[in-house]
Amino acid sequence: MLDIKIIRKNPDFFKKKISERNTDIDFNKLLDLDKSNRELIQNKEKLEQEKKIISQKKDKAQFSKSKELSLKIEKISQEQISIKKKIDLILSSTPNIALDDVPVGKDESSNKEINKIGEIPKFNFKALSHSELGKKLSMMDFEITNKTSGSRFVVLKNELALLERAISNFMLDTHTKDFGYAEVSPPLIVNDDAMFGTGQLPKFENDQFEIKLEEEKNRKFLIPTAEVILTNLVRESFLNIKDLPIRMVASTACFRKEAGSYGKDTKGMIRQHQFYKVELVSIVDPKDSLKELDRMTNCAQEILKKLNLPYRIILLSSGDMGFSAEKTFDLEVWIPSENKYREISSCSSCGQFQARRMKAKYKNEKKETDFIATLNGSGLAVGRTLIAIMENYQQKDGTIMIPEVLRPYMNNKKQIG
Repeated sequence: MLDIKIIRKNPDFFKKKISERNTDIDFNKLLDLDKSNRELIQNKEKLEQEKKIISQKKDKAQFSKSKELSLKIEKISQEQISIKKKIDLILSSTPNIALDDVPVGKDESSNKEINKIGEIPKFNFKALSHSELGKKLSMMDFEITNKTSGSRFVVLKNELALLERAISNFMLDTHTKDFGYAEVSPPLIVNDDAMFGTGQLPKFENDQFEIKLEEEKNRKFLIPTAEVILTNLVRESFLNIKDLPIRMVASTACFRKEAGSYGKDTKGMIRQHQFYKVELVSIVDPKDSLKELDRMTNCAQEILKKLNLPYRIILLSSGDMGFSAEKTFDLEVWIPSENKYREISSCSSCGQFQARRMKAKYKNEKKETDFIATLNGSGLAVGRTLIAIMENYQQKDGTIMIPEVLRPYMNNKKQIG
C-alpha cells in the first residue's frame, strides 16, 4: 500500500505514476479526505485537552461542560473513523508505482524483450499439442473431470503423474541445495487479512475461491499462489536486519477462478482452476530489492537451463505488471504447438508495498524503524513446465523423451510411452 504521507508531499508525481499503471484513482478526492481527516484529529485532540484540564480541576460546576465535550469528541471520532475508512479503501485499491526503468504502456504490447536463450526445436513431423500427446498416451484426461469437478481441471495418470511430481521435486532440490532457499510446507487456506496483505483483496476478490465456514468469523480462501502464505509469515513482525535476507520456497497447489479469462486457453492445461507451482519468496532490506530481483530471476532461469528448454526474458510494462509489483521479469518458454513463447515464471519486486499492508517492519542500519521489502517469483509453474517438456521433447511416434536431470526422479526412465 502506498503511504498517504508521501503522496501528500508530491501528489503530481503519484498522479502521473498511477496513470501509467492503467488505473484511474481520484487523487483530488483522496487528498480532500486526508485534509478533512487531519483537521478532525486536530479538533479531537484540542477538545480532549480541554476536557483533561476540566477533569483536573475537579469542579462540579464544570460537569455539564465536560459531558458536552465528551459528546463532541464522540461525534468527531465517528466522523473521523468514517473518513479514514474511505481513505483506506482508496489506498488499498491503488496499485504499486512502477520503477523508472519499467517501460510505460497500457498492456503486454509495451513489454520489452531482454534476451532469448536456447534453440527452438525443429521437427521433421507435425508437432502435437500436450493435450493431443496426453490423450494418445492415455495419461491425460480432461473429460472425466467434467463429471467430478467441471471444466478447467485435469487428471494425470501413470508416467505423466510421476513427471509432474518429479518436476516439483527437482525444482525444490535445486532451489534449496543450489540457491539456499528454505523449504516450507504451508497451509493452503488463508484468512482475509493474509489476502489483503499481499494485495489479492479487496480489488481481485472475484478471482478467489472463498471457503464457506459457518462458525468462522474471519473469511477464508484457498491460496491463489504460495506467495500469499509465505509472504505473510512475516506479517506484523519486527525483524532484525541481521536475519535478512529471508528466502523461502514452497511447492503447493494453487486455486484461481480465472474470472477475467473466460474464452481464453480453454483447451489443455495452460489455464486451470487448480494447478501446481513452486514459489520463491524473499524478505530483504529495501536497498537490496533490485539485486534480489536479479538473483531470483536467475534462480528461475536456471531451472529452464537445466531442463534445456528454450525461453526468453521479458521486462513487463507498467500496464502489464501485477498489482503489488514495482518491477517484473517474466520468463516465457517455447510451446511448439502454438509456435510462440508462453509465460512460465513471473519474478517481481514489490518494494515496501506489501510490507505496509502487512505491517512488517525492521530496524535499518541507521537504527530507524522502517518497512521491509518483499519479492516473489515462480520457480517455476509446474503444469506449464510439464507442457513445455512434453511438447519440446516429443518424438515422431508420440513418445516423450525425459530430460536428463529429471531421470533420477523418474526411476531412471529415459522415455514416456
